[in-house]
Amino acid sequence: MEEPLPELDMSSALTLLGDAVTGQVLETLRGTGLRPGHGYLIQRLLAGPATATEIAEELGITQQAVSKVLKELVALGHVEPAVDPANRRRRPVALTATGRSAVEATRRTRAEIDARLREALTPEGFETTMAALNIALETLGLGERVRRRTVQPPGGTM
Repeated sequence: MEEPLPELDMSSALTLLGDAVTGQVLETLRGTGLRPGHGYLIQRLLAGPATATEIAEELGITQQAVSKVLKELVALGHVEPAVDPANRRRRPVALTATGRSAVEATRRTRAEIDARLREALTPEGFETTMAALNIALETLGLGERVRRRTVQPPGGTM
């Protein structure tokens, strides 16, 4: 029989769970050059091409930090310059096929994690847990940022 877990506050339990999921996702991304901070920009680019300035404003971080990370992502082949036919001076970037493949790989990993949790919690328990987590996201003021794919990196850094 396993020893019961020590009593944890919800924030600690969520942090530990998030770290475990991040570890599994990073294992999926091994060899791609991607790291956790890249995910915030990639999530934003799933909504469509954007400039470094636009991304910085939306994520609430500096334009210099975004530009640095975008250069890394371009060098890794996950992001590329895009053309804005309405404004040739605007310099947006977009995900490449390689970047989209990385997103799909992480989605598969997360779906596998969800399936394991759904089995452990039962489908009803899983849905109840998801509803509670969505309430927690809204309560902590993240709902709109999640909907717009503009969640700020922890500490405002990448």
